[in-house]
Amino acid sequence: MVKLIAFFKRKAGLSVQAFQKHWRGDHAELVIRQAGLRRYVQNHTLESAYQSREPVYDGVAEAWFDDTESMRALAGSAEYKAVRDDESRFIDPGSMGVLITDEVVVVDGPESKIKMVTFLNKRTDVTAEFFQHHWRENHGPLAAQIPGLLRYVQCHARPGIYAAGRSPLFDGIPISWFEDMQSLRDSGESAAYSQTRADEKNFMISGRLPFVITRAHEIEVQ
Repeated sequence: MVKLIAFFKRKAGLSVQAFQKHWRGDHAELVIRQAGLRRYVQNHTLESAYQSREPVYDGVAEAWFDDTESMRALAGSAEYKAVRDDESRFIDPGSMGVLITDEVVVVDGPESKIKMVTFLNKRTDVTAEFFQHHWRENHGPLAAQIPGLLRYVQCHARPGIYAAGRSPLFDGIPISWFEDMQSLRDSGESAAYSQTRADEKNFMISGRLPFVITRAHEIEVQ
């Protein structure tokens, strides 16, 4: 199974509340009509995030398919066109990015509502293969020790994009689940978190990473 992750900002002049309402309502109804869609989750950036700064993304969507062929088959469908046409009603098209990924489950725990979604890029001097191997085999076990972490999944950009000679906007997207915001804050004070951050320089561009803290909404697929 493959997972498509889309991330985007709301249309200029649209309030956060209006953006979230349209996305979860009218747009979701269009998305779930697409053939081959196995699961669909919307991750809405918490409204509290807007108190200090404008977050990097207003929303992150996750859509699961059996394989890439199922995804490609949608391209000419009326249902896919309806989804794309509706995006212009609430999404800034220039902000949208998409990554097709393979999931690696590192901590196989429950899916809570609070999720931290982070966006990673590999170091320019390492290969995609090195990045993915180190992230999965070395970095993953370090992250698994962070207290309060209920579930942790690495979403690796599929090898095909590199084989085609292209560079994805991001090389990987880790997703972390926490029981609540206090658990998330406390995790950042732990020794395990410090060790995880220290390892970043070994395989990825470190520093202040783009991320959003979201509330997940599972949309029932028809």
